[in-house]
Formats: sequence, C-alpha cells, structure tokens
Amino acid sequence: MSELLKTVLGRPVPALINGRQAIPFAGVGARRPQGNRAPQIINTCADYPADGDKRVGSLREALERCGFTDGMTISTHHHFRNGDLVANQVFDIAAEMGLRDLMWLPSASFPCHEPQVAHMESGVIHHIEGSMNGPLGAYCSRGAMAGLGVLRSHGGRWQAIQDGEVPIDIAVIAAPTADFFGNATGDRGPSACGLLGFALADSLYARHVIVVTDNLVPFPCLPWQIQGNNVDCVVEVERVGDPEKIVSGTTRVTKSPDRLLIAEHAARFVRDAGILREGFSFQAGAGGTALAFGIYLKEMMKEAGVKAGFVRGGSNQYLVEMLEEGLTPVILDGQTFDLEGVRSMRENAGHQNTSPFTSYNYHGKGCFASMLDVVILGATEVDTSFNANVVTHTDGRLLHGIGGWQNCLAAKCTILAVPSFRNRIPVVLDEVTTLCGPGELIDVVATERGVCINPRRRDLVDAMAGSRVPLLDIHDLKREVERICGGAPARPAFGEQVVAAIQWVDGTTIDSVRAT
Repeated sequence: MSELLKTVLGRPVPALINGRQAIPFAGVGARRPQGNRAPQIINTCADYPADGDKRVGSLREALERCGFTDGMTISTHHHFRNGDLVANQVFDIAAEMGLRDLMWLPSASFPCHEPQVAHMESGVIHHIEGSMNGPLGAYCSRGAMAGLGVLRSHGGRWQAIQDGEVPIDIAVIAAPTADFFGNATGDRGPSACGLLGFALADSLYARHVIVVTDNLVPFPCLPWQIQGNNVDCVVEVERVGDPEKIVSGTTRVTKSPDRLLIAEHAARFVRDAGILREGFSFQAGAGGTALAFGIYLKEMMKEAGVKAGFVRGGSNQYLVEMLEEGLTPVILDGQTFDLEGVRSMRENAGHQNTSPFTSYNYHGKGCFASMLDVVILGATEVDTSFNANVVTHTDGRLLHGIGGWQNCLAAKCTILAVPSFRNRIPVVLDEVTTLCGPGELIDVVATERGVCINPRRRDLVDAMAGSRVPLLDIHDLKREVERICGGAPARPAFGEQVVAAIQWVDGTTIDSVRAT
C-alpha cells in the first residue's frame, strides 16, 4: 500500500494518485493555485481541409487519425445520461485494435456503461477518473481496477483539465446536431439532449477532438455550443443516444409521503427564514425530493407574489413552467434533465445553456454557485458535525458520482434534504463513511422529522424564531432515529487497499475509499 497522508479533517488519503503527487485537503479556501493554465496545443490550418469538411467515414478511422494508441486518456460525456450510445463504442474499437492501459475520463457514468467492466478486466481500460455508478462502482470497490478511481465534481473536473492535472489525448463528443466543420449543439435534432457544456473543457484542452453526430446539417450549425475550430474529425453515425433516457430514476419527483414531507419542510424553511423574497435565486438538485421542493416553492412564490431573479438547473419541466409562467426571467442550465428542458432551451431566450466553467469552476474569477441564495441537495449520509457523503452508502461501496454537489455547497444557504433513515439504516451518524463535503459549508439538514440548523448559522436559527417548522438538534435527531432503527449501523469492514480518491473543488484530496 502506498504512503498515506492526513487531511486537515484527519482523513487518510494516498500520497500518490495514479502517479501524481496528491495534495491533502487543507480547509475551505486554503489552497491558492499558482502558475498558468494547461497549455493548449498550437495547430495550423495547413493540416486541415481548406474547404472545412472534416468528415471521416467511421469512428475507428477518426480515432486512428488522432493517433489512438496504448496508454492514452480518452474522455467522453454524459449529456445522454443512461442513453449514451457512443462511449462504449470507443472502447470496443480499442479492444478490436488491441490497445491497452487506456484511462477513461467520463464526465459521469451510468448503468449503460457496464460493458466497460469487461474492458477493465481485459486490460483495455487501466482505470477510470470520473464518477463510477452502479456496476463500475462495485468493480472499483472490490479492488479490481488496476489504478485508483478518482472522483471529482463537475467543477472539479473542469479545474483538473484546466490546471493540467489530467491531460486529455482524445475527446469524443456525442452531438445531436453538427456541421461538417465540427460546430455542434445539443438542443436540436432527432437526439436532442439539451446542452453540451460538460464537453466544453475537453474541446478546449484535449490534443484531439472528435465530434460524433446523427444529424449533420449544412454549415454553419447554429447555435453552436462546441466550436468547430477546436475539432479534428466529424463522424456521422445512425444514432448517438437515446434522449428519452436522460430522464433517470434520480430525475423523477418522489411519490413517497416521507420524502414529500422532507421537501415541504425544506420549502417552508426557505420561506420562514426570509430567503424567499423578491429577486432571490435557488438551485435544486436532480433527486426526487429536490424536484418536489421546487414544486412546493413555486406555490409559495405565487402565494407571496415573489419572483426569482434567476434559477439554476439541471433544468426540468418544473423549472420550465416557472420560466414560462413568469416566475423567473432566466434558467441558467448546467444539465438538461428531461425533454421539456430540451424544448425550452431551444425555444426560450431566457433559458441559457452554461458550462462547469461559468457555474462551478473554483479556479476562476468567480462562478455562479456562490451567487445562489439557496440550494437543495441530497446526501447518502450526514454526521453530527454536518459533514456529508454522496459517493458511498454506509456499506462503504462506491455507487454514486459527485456531480455538481460539492460545487453547490458554495451557496449562501445549503440545505441537505434527506430521510432520517433508509432501509432501517440511520442516515445521521457520528462520522460519515466517506467525507465529500465539509460541515462548515452545510447549513441545514431537512428530514421528515424536522430541520436541523448548523450551529455555525446563528442567523438562520434567529430567523426561524416563531416558525412552525419543527427544529431539531442534530444529536437529538441521531439518538431518536437510532432508537427507531435499533441502534447505530455497524461500520463496514474495509480492507487495506485504497481504491479511490475523492477530490475537493480546488484539486486537493478530501478523502479516500478503501476496498470492501
């Protein structure tokens, strides 16, 4: 086992991560980066067709033209979520070519990417630096992956690419619409999925960029979200993705009475704490409880005669309704979660596509996340110091990605909307299994039993005086739930092997995951 270092919160993290020197988390805002951003390769128009036509006959031909070889870093993107039809093809081609030891840098993975397990077992893929959901997380958790898994937030991924921590050799971008020059967009075409913002960093910094599309239009593709000047090859295929599957289990409104009550408690807290006021801003995550929160909040806004200044998405039909009913002038969309969001982006001038650079990148001159008045997020665990976990459950196995969760903790008020227990396992613990977000940034925990306010936020405690929302001390909540569930959950039996590193938004390592 490699040397372990300690973070400022006492968490052990590996000194080396896939050959790179790790920097242990030193506290919120403690790291001040120095130097320049990653260099961008200088190209010449002499190497590209004078007529601008970059089309090639197949994805394999495009990869070969880009020098596809052993040990490369290949990036793909999750705009189609569980409907992605391109990423698996890339590594199937690598296997056909006999390539080995590739690093996969997805912006996120989904169950549809289970075939990558076979490519890891055969040695085609050496390791993954990106979210590992479902089968990929289970594979990594048992220590089977050759390298360390590295989990980053959406903003952290941009930061790592921008700062040169993960040089990309070939970026493969699945685009619902593109022209022969490589200009591409996601908001129109038969496979329209919304925006392509997660691929923007890759298009700017990768050595080679391939756009794969099933809807080739005459030049110029308008509006373009990816600029053709950054693209090497364009490939036309029968289908790049199934947009129906951008709607997943985490992007449907909950029907659970308990979770609806959590959403209602959170919305009432926002109202009673004085956050709901003319011109306020909010973001709700992709989970079913967070979506229900948005519905409750919308009705409270109508009752109070209040309009938002802007809302942040993940867009969905509920945010689109707010936009089209005049309850907000703008949706700043970071990821499109359903087909109504796709339609709205195409039709509404106030529905603006964004990228992790504008929304989340911590190594920039500001980002949208810290401008939010309130954000509603989920978590798998919370502890009595308000630290939270989103990548593992209490069994310690990797089953989720970070997404924009860490980045959103920068909001002026962060609310975690969570059930007090799942499957009779308490969610509130003395110490989270995996620390993804420090408690100093988490202001409120909303459960079906009531709301816990972080003692650091005396202003919120004072603002809730007289509210009928049930307020609880988090230690009391923990004791009550343990009484109901028959005690605290047993700690998982970890092995010695570190299988993954959890990165913080500034490129430092905040925790590690050991084999189970």
